[in-house]
Amino acid sequence: MAETLLEVKDLKMYFPVTRGIVIQRKVADVKAVDGVSFTIKRGETLGLVGESGCGKSTTGRAILQLYRPTAGSVKFDGKELTTMKGEELRRQRRRMQMIFQDPYASLNPRMTVGSIIAEPLEIHKISSGKEKQERVQELLRLVGLNPYFAQRYPHEFSGGQRQRIGIARALAVNPDFIVCDEPISALDVSIQAQIVNLLQDLQQELKLTYLFIAHDLSMVRHISDRVAVMYLGKIVELTDYKTLYDEPKHPYTQALLSAVPIPDPAIEEKRQRIILQGDVPSPLNPPAGCRFHTRCPRVMDVCRHVEPEWKNVGTADREHWVACHLYD
Repeated sequence: MAETLLEVKDLKMYFPVTRGIVIQRKVADVKAVDGVSFTIKRGETLGLVGESGCGKSTTGRAILQLYRPTAGSVKFDGKELTTMKGEELRRQRRRMQMIFQDPYASLNPRMTVGSIIAEPLEIHKISSGKEKQERVQELLRLVGLNPYFAQRYPHEFSGGQRQRIGIARALAVNPDFIVCDEPISALDVSIQAQIVNLLQDLQQELKLTYLFIAHDLSMVRHISDRVAVMYLGKIVELTDYKTLYDEPKHPYTQALLSAVPIPDPAIEEKRQRIILQGDVPSPLNPPAGCRFHTRCPRVMDVCRHVEPEWKNVGTADREHWVACHLYD
């Protein structure tokens, strides 16, 4: 069994809502992430899926301490990150990097590609001078770009090429763990598969561990070892990708999977779509009990009042975690 690299326990990320111009007082909290727990083993890819605004990206940023969590524990290789500060956290950040969603906004337009990729090397005092230039060229080759592109600016590249530059920047400091925050959602469909294949090749070559955040369930299936499904700040189901796609337990997961098109017309015609009614409730005032009960097609009275327990409904060797009263 591979050792656990990342352990997240009861992670909460609340954003205060204030009122007043001169004297601002807190009147409520936006509960973006509200009690999330999971582990990621070394060399594994955990896919994190859910609708827009459910807290996926906030979870990734809170793990890397780009947002300081309101509560909970984040242990990276046995070390607690939430209590780290200053130089100690900076040294730890060298082992954790992020690939951002928007390849157009995440690259400084005033810097050359070479300077963008070299910046982490300078910040962490890894290399300088000729050694730094050689490392930049090596990274560009690694992500499938011409090393002579180092003197160009981001506006001279396509979206897919910019994302490769973002990947090269993340790899510059030889990290162990990378949060991939929807790295393909802003790209053309034809380019998405290339980026996912590149990430898989890099994972095998450099022994990386990923948290892969995405909307596209079919793409998550392609790259992930396990998949966590998130709804309104909470994880509602977590298991290996095969079990999740073959035997989804939670009604929300079933609804998501029913929307994924199947290339076989005969199967596509026979299967039943699950159409969810209404909109996602506001994280400012989430529903009592199960947060999905306002839209669930199999809602029961207990769902409206009692929060479901997070339990393993699988076996010891194939865990299948779900939060749903249907399995009480």
